Amino acid sequence: MTAVSVFVESNSAWIGLAILALVFAAFISERLAPVTIALVGASVMLSLGYLPRSELQAVFGNPAPLTIGAMFVLSAALVRTGVIEALASIATRRAERTPKRSITELLGGTFFASALVNNTPVVIVLAPIVRRIAAVAGSSAQRLLIPLSYLSIMGGSLTLLGSSTNLIVDGVAQRAGEAPFGIFELTGIGLIAAGAGIGTLLLLGRWLLPDNDGPMDRSGGRLIEEQYLTRFRIGATHSWVGRSIESIGALQRSGVRLLAVRRSGRLTRDPDPTAELAAGDELIIAADQPELLGLSEELGADLGLAKREIANSPDDRIVEASIGPSHPAIGQRLTDIPFLNRSGGRVLGVARPRHLPGPTLETVRVRPADQLLIRCPPEAAADIRDNVNLIDIDEPDIRPYRRYKAPIAVATMFAIIVLAALKVAPIDLLAILGVTLVLVTRCIDPEEAWHAIEGNVIVLILGMLAIGLGLQGAGTVDLIVDAVEPALTVLPIFLVLILVYALTSFLTEVVTNNAVAAIMTPIVIDLANSVGVDTRALLLVVMFAASASFATPIGYQTNTIVYATGGYRFIDFLKIGLPINVVVGLATCVAIWRIYV
Repeated sequence: MTAVSVFVESNSAWIGLAILALVFAAFISERLAPVTIALVGASVMLSLGYLPRSELQAVFGNPAPLTIGAMFVLSAALVRTGVIEALASIATRRAERTPKRSITELLGGTFFASALVNNTPVVIVLAPIVRRIAAVAGSSAQRLLIPLSYLSIMGGSLTLLGSSTNLIVDGVAQRAGEAPFGIFELTGIGLIAAGAGIGTLLLLGRWLLPDNDGPMDRSGGRLIEEQYLTRFRIGATHSWVGRSIESIGALQRSGVRLLAVRRSGRLTRDPDPTAELAAGDELIIAADQPELLGLSEELGADLGLAKREIANSPDDRIVEASIGPSHPAIGQRLTDIPFLNRSGGRVLGVARPRHLPGPTLETVRVRPADQLLIRCPPEAAADIRDNVNLIDIDEPDIRPYRRYKAPIAVATMFAIIVLAALKVAPIDLLAILGVTLVLVTRCIDPEEAWHAIEGNVIVLILGMLAIGLGLQGAGTVDLIVDAVEPALTVLPIFLVLILVYALTSFLTEVVTNNAVAAIMTPIVIDLANSVGVDTRALLLVVMFAASASFATPIGYQTNTIVYATGGYRFIDFLKIGLPINVVVGLATCVAIWRIYV
């Protein structure tokens, strides 16, 4: 055995501590991506022998990453089938009548929805809806987006499924021989913590939330998602003939606006919702991209504008393209664009920066930067990509909603929650069965499902789990516990809970929630045995503290999302988030202390 090997083995606990410190320092510096840091740390642990290969293989058997990946897919299925959008649509319509009440309902819906599905896609979908409602209510979106993120975090702490952090702590604890957590075991404490957090937000928000019009608010056009002008001609046998406008669900969706109806050459703007439609009517519609694609699937070749009428084909491509500054068709009508005549493509809609073109699709005169959404055969899509007069050419990732599959997606999620609560089967098995069902029933396509899984998050979790096992193998966990045990044994148990919560919360704010959960869980399991505290109590402290990240935009992913889209400063989170951190932490520790101690 070489001198280096002897040194590495005899000082393993201290070397492991140094590795942990370097990992945290690298997270804070942000010079490398978190997933890269986690992989480097795991590789070092493996190379030094602190993490045996058999233990590394056990990392991949941890149920947490598998369950989290499955929940990403199930959440995406709810988005793809229009469930989340339908709820947002209801909130938007109510905002036109009672803006302030609808804001309360939307934020409350975010809170409860985040308890049942992954909160990241919930915030991604609802953030533009919140901006839209803020515009209707005459409020600053900045005063609403931070609460949106905070309520999604608090809601995620209500159940085991609500946050990836909860699943990581549960997975590591099970690996250490602890009993698995029930899906609703957190709910009582979560409601107490959320009550304290929401109360603090209501009390201090009017003074501490930013009230400036950020970049998203100053540009009125960006408050509402970009909409395309399109048209639909009602055929003689179409199901809309003889129906009132207000009775047609497709025209009541939040991303769709009926601008006018043309009948017998006469254009009627803002038509009466009770008016009945007739064969030959031409509907002038504004729709955002997902809804426009959905209408294209539902209404077929009668939607949009084409030189030659060709029926939709399953092989058709959807292409976005903007008119270049030197396009020869500038100033002409859409039907005069040469490539449309050659390709047999159909313009589903046209969007224009800052306002809608019009008044109808046929009368639109082409301008530079006009954005076209085109449906065409595959060979025509290739021609469009080669057209030098078009710019920003892309095939959008956005897909039309599959609303007819929504009952399956909702029933699948409901079944997982109920069966997990009744302990019929482990949550990871139920989640995988749920993913299988939504794929088989085509609620979501396989490529969409794999795209929905945030690979960086999964690999980060696996890397941090490996580092956690390496720290145990190196003896670093025992070193830390032995160092703090003498001080903690003489302290009241309530103070022990407070100190563990404070440390976990601080690390979460400067690092990332999943990494901290993976590291702190094995430490508190050993600590609980040493100081005589119920292990479950400290595990719950880590669960809540590693999720309750309110003071910085980097500790939790939903904070980062609204930070990027809301035009906030770092200090905006610190001002309102720090007092919420303190109040929620105290409330959580009191609740855990009263229940488990």
